[in-house]
Amino acid sequence: MTEAIGTGGSDAAPEHRYTAELAGQIEKRWQDYWHDHGTYNAPNPVGPLSLDDTAGASIPSDKLFVQDMFPYPSGSGLHVGHPLGYIGTDVYARYHRMIGRNVLHTLGYDAFGLPAEQYAVQTGTHPRLTTEANILNMRRQLRQLGLGHDERRSVETTDPEYYKWTQWIFLQIFNSYFDEKADKARPIAELEKEYAQDKRSTPDGRSWSALTPVEQREVIDSHRLVYISDAPVNWAPGLGTVVANEEVTADGRSDRGNFPVFRKNLSQWMMRITAYADRLVDDLELLDWPEKVKAMQRNWIGRSNGARVTFIAGEAGIEVFTTRPDTLFGATYMVLAPEHALVEKLTPEAWPEGTKDSWTGGAKTPAEAIAAYRAAAARKSDLDRQENKEKTGVFTGSFAVNPVNGTEIPIFVADYVLMGYGTGAIMAVPAQDQRDYDFATKFELDIVRTVDPGEGFEGEAFTGDGPAINSANDSISLDGLAIGEAKKTIIAWLEEHGHGEGTVQYKLRDWLFARQRYWGEPFPIVYDEDGLPIALPESQLPVELPDVDDYRPRTFDPDDADSMPSPPLSRATDWVDVTLDLGDGPKKYRRDTNVMPQWAGSCWYQLRYLDPTNTEVFVAPENEAYWVGPRPGEHGVDDPGGTDLYVGGVEHAVLHLLYARFWHKVLFDLGHVSSKEPYRKLFNQGYIQAYAYRDARGIHVPADEVVEKDGKFFHGDEVVTQEYGKMGKSLKNAVTPDEMADAYGADAFRFYEMSMGPLDVSRPWATKDVIGSQRFLQRLWRLVVDENTGDLRVSTVDATEADRKQLHKTIAGVREDYAEMRFNTAGAKLIELNNYVTKTYGAGEGTPRELAEALVLMLAPLAPHVAEELWKRLGHVDSLVHGPFPVVDEKYLVADTVEYPIQVNGKVRSRITVPADATSDAVQAAALADEKVAALVGDGTPRKVIVVPGRLINIVL
Repeated sequence: MTEAIGTGGSDAAPEHRYTAELAGQIEKRWQDYWHDHGTYNAPNPVGPLSLDDTAGASIPSDKLFVQDMFPYPSGSGLHVGHPLGYIGTDVYARYHRMIGRNVLHTLGYDAFGLPAEQYAVQTGTHPRLTTEANILNMRRQLRQLGLGHDERRSVETTDPEYYKWTQWIFLQIFNSYFDEKADKARPIAELEKEYAQDKRSTPDGRSWSALTPVEQREVIDSHRLVYISDAPVNWAPGLGTVVANEEVTADGRSDRGNFPVFRKNLSQWMMRITAYADRLVDDLELLDWPEKVKAMQRNWIGRSNGARVTFIAGEAGIEVFTTRPDTLFGATYMVLAPEHALVEKLTPEAWPEGTKDSWTGGAKTPAEAIAAYRAAAARKSDLDRQENKEKTGVFTGSFAVNPVNGTEIPIFVADYVLMGYGTGAIMAVPAQDQRDYDFATKFELDIVRTVDPGEGFEGEAFTGDGPAINSANDSISLDGLAIGEAKKTIIAWLEEHGHGEGTVQYKLRDWLFARQRYWGEPFPIVYDEDGLPIALPESQLPVELPDVDDYRPRTFDPDDADSMPSPPLSRATDWVDVTLDLGDGPKKYRRDTNVMPQWAGSCWYQLRYLDPTNTEVFVAPENEAYWVGPRPGEHGVDDPGGTDLYVGGVEHAVLHLLYARFWHKVLFDLGHVSSKEPYRKLFNQGYIQAYAYRDARGIHVPADEVVEKDGKFFHGDEVVTQEYGKMGKSLKNAVTPDEMADAYGADAFRFYEMSMGPLDVSRPWATKDVIGSQRFLQRLWRLVVDENTGDLRVSTVDATEADRKQLHKTIAGVREDYAEMRFNTAGAKLIELNNYVTKTYGAGEGTPRELAEALVLMLAPLAPHVAEELWKRLGHVDSLVHGPFPVVDEKYLVADTVEYPIQVNGKVRSRITVPADATSDAVQAAALADEKVAALVGDGTPRKVIVVPGRLINIVL
């Protein structure tokens, strides 16, 4: 919507007024100064980024590592919502730099991924050219905002020198296995040694030497933390690639392109993140993270205690996981997920005699019914399958035996059971589970209650607590037991009779780690003549992406669920088929034509920031220990180490953070890092929202072309409707930081964004309000600089006692606000002090230097360019980036008087102001002498008078 932008000065404006034009000149000059002088360069203990070659002898011990979440360099550039968090971290870093800390703050680019690849498909432009152009533009926009980044440390995931180490970390994980006894990753070579010495049994019981070399490799490969699995994946034929669960919308379509997604078994790289499930849950307690984010991770991992139970169906054993083994006597049917491997085996040629019509789906044979049902289920997302209240399913034609009572129960296939949780099979207890109850009702199945719901309960499932009923056989009775005791009793019985065992189950599934795309990290893997994977030696890293003529994966009819992936790299035949000497002479190999997912490069980037130019290791141990190593003396005995502050959106609460924690824990287990966690403290910033407008067709129109007239909104001559949403290109309501810097100056824009509200809360954007921040900076400028002459208007007169009380009250509050990331209230306090000084000295001969310098220094984190300029004009040679920052003199914080609210019978009736050192008796006497209180007390005597020193007076009549 069109709004008045900028003040920029006018023909009549004083020559030296702080206008947008002058702000732009000042900002460009100081940005160049900071760059040329390396002002924000943070020294390392060792290596090329150290101050000298004395192994860090001059490195401050007090350090701070502040990190922003990796941005993706979009072709459309930044809008004003994007830098909200970046400005916040910059303010925080600047404050701590000013109080003497060694601050590491930089920004890199998560530049692999589908957007650049899709643009390449459309235009024929290589993704690298597009990505590099986008990064240059984003660097320009961020530089304009005056962000204090150590530019030497910036990285790009698409740089071969960066993804060399991404590939190296992949190989560390590939060459490791998880030792369950030690609860940690160990080198795969140690496992091979155990097998070779027959200290570990092979899967089929043969001695290790009896296995062929290929069989030995297959056994070892099955233990790796990265392995190839023929598992169900989300296949999007219209995209020509598989997508992760998180990239599938609720209606079963890809979040990019909106294509149908099908569940399909494919051979894919997987990472064994499930091995770390317990540590990923338990170590959340060590982190200073928002509780909401911790809860989201716990829910995603989904740890639950229960039992695995085996039901026998013919010659097959069907294993289920249940959190309620105490309800086994109420299991009246079973359900398999459509993708379950036993479905075909349990599907006979004909329907058993007496099969109900409602069980068959109208099909003539079980095979026909199962095929039709599977095809329909493949079109649904996991979320849709779980939340759909319309229960569907078909009978397999087979029965299983309930191990606790010997009853034969029918086995169904139904899409409300997922392969992603448990075993992909459930025992259905309709009396105690509402989904099972709905299914049983629809398909006319038995319902046996095993928990007493109490008197008066009728219909539907009972999910509450109660004693067990109908739960006994010849060797066990649960009847009368509470749920907890019943669980223990039945688990012991299952284990004694060989029908199951107590166990822990997780929702978390292993991480699908392959994409059929071009613009991603190649795998440092080749396949030999037996089709088995071989890790390339470190000397052959990086495996660089080859150039191809066509960046498109082969796509198919979006509804062709039977299609198979054909990645773009498969076209680079000279790159795919290679002859290499891997230590046993030249041989022919085939490279992997998949690439890593975009998550890979962002799993470890905080570590590369610490040592970005190191060519020998991905991070030197001394630099890792200094910047992110555990500091129990500062953070407690259980300090996990990690980045001191990590800021980003809550949308990354699960996946990025979970994946990064997993990689970091593997690196910790293998001794490559000293910190157990990547991010010690996490802060989620809010979002900037803005009005958007739709025309009569429901199409968004550019918000900056909309004009308000007589309470209505017009785009041209057409009336449009107003709505509210997240700022962005899709709603055509984006405002760029370039516009704001041109119209008001970058410092005014920074100050406005930080003053809009708490950093962790979303807030509405209003361009017209930025002028308020500009006017504040103009008023502060006038306290130091004469607008007409440009001369300094600072006096040598001492500040008064009243001045110093106001000043030191502000210093105390601003220091606390900066430290606690309350930047909006810090700005408010500066405005209040500025108003006080303006009122007191604005019309006089000059501002006392003591007040002017303190104001400028406190302003610097929020508006660094104008603060630097004023600091220089105040006569200082050195930049203020490294301080000083004003220090509180406590004696000026002592109040001369105290205001007491007076409560009479619990209600505040009056207030009095007394000397701060007044005794309780004096305070009481003053309260009773107050005119309003005296009228209420009258001629009587108060029953009780309570004086809470410094806070309140309570009179009871």
